[in-house]
Amino acid sequence: MSEEQYIIRPFKLEDKNTVVELWKICRLTRPWNNPEKDIERKLNVQSEMFLVLEIQGSIIGSVMAAYDGHRGVINYLAVHPGYQKKGYGKILMTHVEQELLNKGCPKINLLVRSDNLNVKRFYKGLHYDEQDDVKVFGKRLIPD
Repeated sequence: MSEEQYIIRPFKLEDKNTVVELWKICRLTRPWNNPEKDIERKLNVQSEMFLVLEIQGSIIGSVMAAYDGHRGVINYLAVHPGYQKKGYGKILMTHVEQELLNKGCPKINLLVRSDNLNVKRFYKGLHYDEQDDVKVFGKRLIPD
């Protein structure tokens, strides 16, 4: 675990460019998802669940979460590669899990690309179970 001082705080609009760049560096963006639009939509729905982690005034991590009354969901968990494997991903997840628990959330679901073995190991290390009996279906309602 790193000893550098950090703060976790809600995302602010002026963080947008830095956070989008972080997501690109962490290879979380895809051509069919416009990250700026994802941010815009999140700021209209449970914006308090969009968090960043700062060290010495620099954003090095982010996470988006939501709770619909049935399940929590995690999106855009990112830690800058220069700060990975130092405990910051776990710190962000522990924080957002507590936020969801405070809202009464009984279970969290999240998506991991099937070829992303490092991220699978990360979540398994946090006691998330891979659910082989579930397939994800999606339908785009608004094109980005």
